[in-house]
Amino acid sequence: MRHEVRWERMFVDELEAAFAACPVAYLPYGLCEPHGPQNALGCDGLRAHAFTRRAAELHGGIVAPPMFWNVHELGIYAAWGQAVIGQKRPWLTALPPAMFFKNILYHVRACENLGFKAIVVFSGHSGPHAQDAKTVQEALQPHFAARLAFLLDGEYNDLWSGSGHGGAIETAMLWAAHEDCTDLSRLPEPDGAGPHFAMGADAAKASLRRGQEIIDEIGDRLGTRAQELVGEYDRLQPPRRPLTYQDAEEIWEASVAPLVRQFRSMQALSEGQEAPPEGSIWRDNWRPPEKW
Repeated sequence: MRHEVRWERMFVDELEAAFAACPVAYLPYGLCEPHGPQNALGCDGLRAHAFTRRAAELHGGIVAPPMFWNVHELGIYAAWGQAVIGQKRPWLTALPPAMFFKNILYHVRACENLGFKAIVVFSGHSGPHAQDAKTVQEALQPHFAARLAFLLDGEYNDLWSGSGHGGAIETAMLWAAHEDCTDLSRLPEPDGAGPHFAMGADAAKASLRRGQEIIDEIGDRLGTRAQELVGEYDRLQPPRRPLTYQDAEEIWEASVAPLVRQFRSMQALSEGQEAPPEGSIWRDNWRPPEKW
């Protein structure tokens, strides 16, 4: 008997049964972004989908379709791109922070109206917006009955301490999630001049087995957190009402929009970074528009 947890691949009777058993929604997010020549560009979103799918398989719940548009290209991210990607076409699916988080608001609203008790937002793409995710979660929670958790994969980096972006562990996780999306034969020569499309120095040490172990571990942690949220919902029994698009707009304007300019992801540089030079492909969007 099949055990499908991916919303877009489920029949209505399967969705209703899964909801009755465990009213948890997992919302995976990622980005198309360089992770070395050995990894497909969707590394972050593909991993996020794998983590949340494993959480639902282990603990119950329903996994929403992944979204591959995320925060990048301005401020701190532009300076990072200049340093580790260089002047190559980056193939990014980037959004400004406000647009990314407003999308999440509308996704959470849809799940709220379906009656989920817990909504776990999980991004496989992390960075300065990890701090902003917590800010937005706190701003939105008073408006929703469902218990919210906005998590990014950087919260689990105790599992891959010492291996950086596009390195052995990220490569291993993508390899385990989708074997056809990692190809170690594409790795550059060890002494080849870089940067190598944001590849980590230890990428050649990727282990398929280790990747699967991490997917299982993160899936278990996500599922455990979701069950805690369900318990919190049952204890609080918060009132619930349907939220309209107008409600969502009012929530955004009152509770989130005033915070956007102070987002960590809106800042021009982090300590030790240098601004992209004139003529760089990263220069044009380095500073956000004044009207933001």
